Amino acid sequence: MDLSKLSKLTSKEILEGSFGIEWESLRARGEGELSLTPHPEIFGDKLKNPLITTDFSESQIEIITPTFSTIDEAFDTFSVLSDFVNSSLPDDEYLWFQSIPCILPYWDRIPIAQYPKEGKSSQKYREDLARRYGVKKQMISGVHFNFSFSNNFLKKLYELDICSLDFKEFKNSVYLKIARNYLRYCWLVIYLTGCSIGSHKTFSNDCIHLMDAKDSYGSYYSTKGPSFRNASCGYKNLKCLYPSYDSVREFVRDINSFIENGDLSEAKELYSQIRLKPKNPKNLLNSLEEDGIEYIEIRTLDINPFYQCGLVKHDMHFLHLFLIYLLIKEESDYADWQREAKINEEKTAECAYVKSMRLIRDGREVTIKDWASDVINEIHGMCEVLGIDESRTLKLILHRISNPDLTYGKRLLKLIEKHGYINTHIILSKNNKRTSVNNMKNVDFEKYGKYFNIALAGK
Repeated sequence: MDLSKLSKLTSKEILEGSFGIEWESLRARGEGELSLTPHPEIFGDKLKNPLITTDFSESQIEIITPTFSTIDEAFDTFSVLSDFVNSSLPDDEYLWFQSIPCILPYWDRIPIAQYPKEGKSSQKYREDLARRYGVKKQMISGVHFNFSFSNNFLKKLYELDICSLDFKEFKNSVYLKIARNYLRYCWLVIYLTGCSIGSHKTFSNDCIHLMDAKDSYGSYYSTKGPSFRNASCGYKNLKCLYPSYDSVREFVRDINSFIENGDLSEAKELYSQIRLKPKNPKNLLNSLEEDGIEYIEIRTLDINPFYQCGLVKHDMHFLHLFLIYLLIKEESDYADWQREAKINEEKTAECAYVKSMRLIRDGREVTIKDWASDVINEIHGMCEVLGIDESRTLKLILHRISNPDLTYGKRLLKLIEKHGYINTHIILSKNNKRTSVNNMKNVDFEKYGKYFNIALAGK
């Protein structure tokens, strides 16, 4: 898809879409210890509650927003829900605003999410993951951004595109191209939003061994990279798996082969930076083939401890522009692109702040600043042609590229050097809870009350 075709649509049509946010966070207590109590009763049945549930552990709350037609609506609702959850926890408990875990007990004391009889398959899946990857790795948390273009946009784009595909195949081709390019360029999102640079000694030695500094309170941290959640020690598959993204049929074929070989227990165990999501997630592969790709899920974002909901609205707006850019960005024909993308992903996560570090672009070395500046300038040019005014967002992004001290990871580093990893996140997490409690005093119940009712009833 080239820019000239996209420019025939209005900016309003191009920006139309569906947006949703998923967010996992550990419940912590006291001086940064993991809370070992069951999922809060106030939120009802975790199987039935569409907004507030658990992820891997009873101690790991997950917030899932409905989908909205604008980022502002999705973000604002998510922000209110996070305030609601944090303010509903007991006085001595708070959400842990960091993707890397708080102080963990011995692995056998970490409570895997428990389900009644009708949810035993979910519980068994988690128990199997614990055996394969270890319980502590499962406690890594993050933010997922769900996105799809509007059908109105896709249909108009389809009419402009001269091809032999039917509409379902065309829609698949749009999301497949974005997925391929996202994997190539997700290093930029890691640099811009990475904020997981430390680890308590009770977490994973895999990550600790990659960190170059230690505080006086039993924790380690890195001065070199922004995101150890996305590093080689993060939550990754046991083997590097590179399914084909050339077509849905080939993708499904490859995932099935990974399952048959024992590399995956089921399709959703593929821990990619981006996921192709079907209409029926309970029958993932068949639904992808029969119904096509419904939306995409971006899984790169770390929890941001500097904001009371762990997320920044400008970052969401940038991601939206970035995904549009990935649709029009010409693809490289470099054959080994998936392996190269993985190298760039982990190099950025571990070493983005090291001046001598180089990424690899089609087999050739390039600095992260040069490549990132090229991408942002191209996005800026795209916005000018399409009549999209996001100059303020892009200006903020460029500042982070030109001055790494403005990145979230570097800002966090200054605090950890002063207070230590655990103490820093206790301060930030408790402050975020106080902010949430105060926000709830002035919340617009007429606007958001329906979500509170759903969350409390678990319906």
